[in-house]
Amino acid sequence: MNFVFDLDGTICFKGETMSQDIVQALHAVEDDGHRVIFASARPIRDMLPVIHPSFHDHILIGGNGSLVASEQTIVQSKSFDDRELSFITELLDKHKATYLIDSDWNYTYNGPQDHPILNNLDPGKTAQNVPLAHHDRIIKILILSANNLKSLENELLRMDVVVHYHGLEQVLDISPTTINKRTALQSLGIESEGYIAFGNDANDIELFKGAQYAVMIGSHKTLRFYADDTINSTSHLESHIVEQIRHLSQKYVYSTSYS
Repeated sequence: MNFVFDLDGTICFKGETMSQDIVQALHAVEDDGHRVIFASARPIRDMLPVIHPSFHDHILIGGNGSLVASEQTIVQSKSFDDRELSFITELLDKHKATYLIDSDWNYTYNGPQDHPILNNLDPGKTAQNVPLAHHDRIIKILILSANNLKSLENELLRMDVVVHYHGLEQVLDISPTTINKRTALQSLGIESEGYIAFGNDANDIELFKGAQYAVMIGSHKTLRFYADDTINSTSHLESHIVEQIRHLSQKYVYSTSYS
């Protein structure tokens, strides 16, 4: 079985690397013959620093499905087309937006230098903040602020792009159309094999829809309708997550191994 894990708010917290207890639980999943996959809103660049090095060569799905890496090499990249990007940048200018825009590796950031997003941005210092025109392609846009964020969201929703509003951070997350974590799994043939999903936010909804079993961490009013189980946020959250990972690993154990 494939086990697919979101990162932030699911198995990583407050921008920190995954704990040793989580790492051990994931290794136990592999010892049971399953495959561990990570799927995040973060680009690959920002996934690697929070994932234990023993998993760096695994399948990593970044940018909400826009990027796929294997053995630390990006093997798939889905980007906005020129027409979409032109219209979006016009809206960003119109609404005086601040944003983080990602290409396959480098990025463009025009927000304040004390914004919390910077705590998770390129912690490995492997990328550059470059002018927007310097990117060959854009795979994801995170809008941090605007003079009217709701109006901007409504205009984006009229486009053929994927828009998620993250209420806790009060940001808009934009990806190319038909791109999400589940479509990335489909492109790799993994959905047809079956998978268990762990996630916590709106960008995990499609992932949960395709899962054989889905576990929600915390509370999200829409995601909960697609979850088979929920682990509520408590002072012992990580121990409950570890317990559920190990339980499901044993429940779905079978002899198939992956190279």
